[in-house]
Amino acid sequence: MGDAETFGVEKGYGEQAVQWMNEEAKKLGWKFEARLYGYEIETKNFGPFEMFSWIGDTKAARSLVIKVSKRFKIKVIEGGYKAREVMLKVEKTDYAMVRKGNRVIGHIEFSSSRLTGSKWVVKLEERK
Repeated sequence: MGDAETFGVEKGYGEQAVQWMNEEAKKLGWKFEARLYGYEIETKNFGPFEMFSWIGDTKAARSLVIKVSKRFKIKVIEGGYKAREVMLKVEKTDYAMVRKGNRVIGHIEFSSSRLTGSKWVVKLEERK
């Protein structure tokens, strides 16, 4: 079982996208549940996103994120990619792909403080 907080959907589609993913997972019998947590991220290259967290199967989460992007024709952030290097830092880092349907249109690097438990912020972003 996995979980992540660096997944997002294009602003304005949060409620319906999360509801659709939860219903689709239930219909397919997958272990997956997503929830919006009232946090938005603004990117320079890709626009605003409503972030959501999920618990369940990682493969199901990645599949549902791609499906919801196709279904509503929206951009999504597929997070949860970790760096290969193992270093102890005050800041934690997570990497994400920005998708529109099957296409990867960019990458985002998130960072957050380990000490204060603050929200994720966009550190770097790049268009593909």
